[in-house]
Amino acid sequence: MEKGQAQERPVLIQKFGGTSVATAETRAQVTGHVRQALQQGYAPVVVVSAMGRAGAPYATDTLLSLVQDIARDTSPRSLDLLLSCGETISAVIMAETLRVAGIPAVPFTGAQAGIITDNQFGSARILRIQPERIWQALSQGIVPVVAGFQGVTESGEITTLGRGGSDTTAAALGVALRAVEVQIFTDVNGVMTADPRIEPDARTLRTISYREVMEMAQLGAKVIHPRAVEIAMEGRVPLRVLATGSRAPGTLIVDAREMAKRSGEPVTPVEIRSDRVVRAVTQMGEMARVVLTDVGGTTDPQTLEIFTSLAAGGISLDMIQVEPGRIAFAIDASRVGLARSILLGLGHRPAIESGFVKVSAVGGGMQGVPGVMARILRALADANVTVYHTSDSHVNISCLVRSGDMAMAVRALHREFLLDAEDDPPSPMAQTVRPTAALTRDDREKRNGYSQVPVRIEAAQAREQAGRVGTSSTREGSDEHATGVW
Repeated sequence: MEKGQAQERPVLIQKFGGTSVATAETRAQVTGHVRQALQQGYAPVVVVSAMGRAGAPYATDTLLSLVQDIARDTSPRSLDLLLSCGETISAVIMAETLRVAGIPAVPFTGAQAGIITDNQFGSARILRIQPERIWQALSQGIVPVVAGFQGVTESGEITTLGRGGSDTTAAALGVALRAVEVQIFTDVNGVMTADPRIEPDARTLRTISYREVMEMAQLGAKVIHPRAVEIAMEGRVPLRVLATGSRAPGTLIVDAREMAKRSGEPVTPVEIRSDRVVRAVTQMGEMARVVLTDVGGTTDPQTLEIFTSLAAGGISLDMIQVEPGRIAFAIDASRVGLARSILLGLGHRPAIESGFVKVSAVGGGMQGVPGVMARILRALADANVTVYHTSDSHVNISCLVRSGDMAMAVRALHREFLLDAEDDPPSPMAQTVRPTAALTRDDREKRNGYSQVPVRIEAAQAREQAGRVGTSSTREGSDEHATGVW
């Protein structure tokens, strides 16, 4: 590559879910987003999930059913090898779709993309990324299309990353490639103040902090996996959730203080400010309530044995209340039978009742603010909703309520904290960057030979400069290949 022929392009990660790549129509929309990124001066890296949902020919659940019809004791290694095929198929189909539309593209498996994981089949964690092959494609003006949800061990075994694995792939690549932004395309317009199926007045948040959205994800919001948020937060890479079929800017997920330090980078600094202590309301269930009254004090060995035995049985406890002579907690409703058996085996007579859900008010502004719990309880009392347990952190207050009261509880809290009203600052899309001097191959090898995930090596440098790619031309095809989406 001769000096003067190259352009410097910031890396942009674009992850598309299974419904976004399932049909020719939705793949045309994906093509439109990739083309727009190229036209705006970015070097896009596309990450894809398996095509469609359960029942679709290549969806993860469909592939799983193929082997379950034969055997129920298939090894985790074999299952990972099978399930990784769904994303690999998507990567090939999407790369070919882009190529036919005039955008040079090449598919990569997780292994080919350099995603190295531990050996926990079914729920592997990314150890590091060796992105040299991705850089090579980008430097030639080619769009890499990476199969999400998968990686490879040091010994060459194919692994999968567990639920939300494609989000995790996108975030990890964003950190490894020092991307200016990681965009998570879904079938919703962004992170919303509540489930719109429950609260018709729910609106899309323009901005939200990593910590808030991670809490929402853990409390029932399914828009993005908390592990992906954790990786992006540690690598200080902005996330954006937006809809494949829309041009709306979606929701920007970012750390406000870090963004203020990035004022010289292509993303406009955003300060997240809100008069509201609560930003969103979430719900999750079905849950069961367990109450024990035949127990001693908190130092009684039999009391400690209860928690030890339930943990050994793989039962996670939530909303725990412990006091002398009484223990109460919530568990997943599917674990009721096992919990009852364990407790009876210890000589206790538990009162276990199903039919509960957890409704949570989430907001980073509630820390140290008096009266938030009073407002929550008053709003729920006014809606005639009984609260059976509560729990809290610096970012949320959760209430256990009857399943039949869930919708009323969500709407009551949404109204109480005025979440239907706009008060967020604007959420700018990443700005186009003027081409400058390109990175040479030697520069890239020195800076990007491999990246730890979460990034710890060269972290200071990563915070100061977003990743950029030298390309000899845009190679995005002419406008006559446009799909009509844009």
